[in-house]
Amino acid sequence: MKIAVIGGGINGLSSAWQLALAGYNVSLFERDSLMQATSAASSKLLHGGLRYLEQGEFRLVREALQERRWWLKKAPQLTRRLPILYPLYNDSRRARWQLKIGLWLYDAFAGRKGIGRHRWLTAAQALRCSPQLKAEGLSGAYLFFDGQMDDQKLGLWMAQQCRKAGVQLFEHNPAQQVAADGRVLLGNGWQQFDRVVNVAGPWSQQLLKQSGLAQQPLDLVRGSHLLLPAISRYGHMLEVPGEARIVFVLPYQGNTLLGTTEVRQQLDEPIKCSAAERDYLLDVYNHYFQQRAGAATVLADFAGVRPLLGGTANASKASREYQLNWQGQLLTVSGGKWTTARALGKQVSQRVAQSIGKG
Repeated sequence: MKIAVIGGGINGLSSAWQLALAGYNVSLFERDSLMQATSAASSKLLHGGLRYLEQGEFRLVREALQERRWWLKKAPQLTRRLPILYPLYNDSRRARWQLKIGLWLYDAFAGRKGIGRHRWLTAAQALRCSPQLKAEGLSGAYLFFDGQMDDQKLGLWMAQQCRKAGVQLFEHNPAQQVAADGRVLLGNGWQQFDRVVNVAGPWSQQLLKQSGLAQQPLDLVRGSHLLLPAISRYGHMLEVPGEARIVFVLPYQGNTLLGTTEVRQQLDEPIKCSAAERDYLLDVYNHYFQQRAGAATVLADFAGVRPLLGGTANASKASREYQLNWQGQLLTVSGGKWTTARALGKQVSQRVAQSIGKG
């Protein structure tokens, strides 16, 4: 049974791996190099998504917390447990009791696969953990734990698992069109497969469009990050002043990672951090830390486009869930988040098995 997987990001690789483990003959086609686009431009977190609890995404958070532990256990050389502070000030948008409920749920959903329970720190304790935090108005901070990764290297580790399972990986080999009968148009012409899985991330709907097939609504949202000098060995989850959004300030490979933004993006636009995004992130950073940062402080920046399920006016409230849709022998994957890539791959494999059973 021949399966084609279109897309060499983390969701494509995870899907190909699960399909190969299920015994299928899997070929993966990537238009560039593996793990070069969205999957390598994340916030480098393996997390359940504490803020998604506010949006009622309980199933997703529970699944992501289970998967977080799997990544940390299977690839310890590329992942680590990260302590994160959520400081609360007198003018913070969220009350302490709200955060307490959220963190209690976060720990409960992780269950026995938790990596450390949250606790409250006084202002003095919080400042000992992160001395550069502004002390004025600080009432304390919640300390909790999530996972951190080198996203590109972890994705290439997944590519190794694919190769071990027998997946054929074809880089710089774009799928130009797909057909509902299982055909894929490659550089050397049409090839026939029993099933095709379109998991090209932000480009999945573009592939359907150029193939003359119906598309699903997808919100393309750019997330930009800045790299700054090191400031703390603790991560920080910070409320954007005047907004419901949060931004992360994280230790990363000897520096500080600051992000992310959420800006609507078109595929024909450059995928890069704008000056407005840079200033927005620096303003949040300078609101919380004594040691100010400016444009000259920025060591580097990067941006990626996240394909989120459509239908939400506010990009920050768009669901991080994923959907699977069949058109004949073609299965298109929409949405999803990095941490749940393996779980998504399992769903893809199950759906393919069900379709073959019905066939």
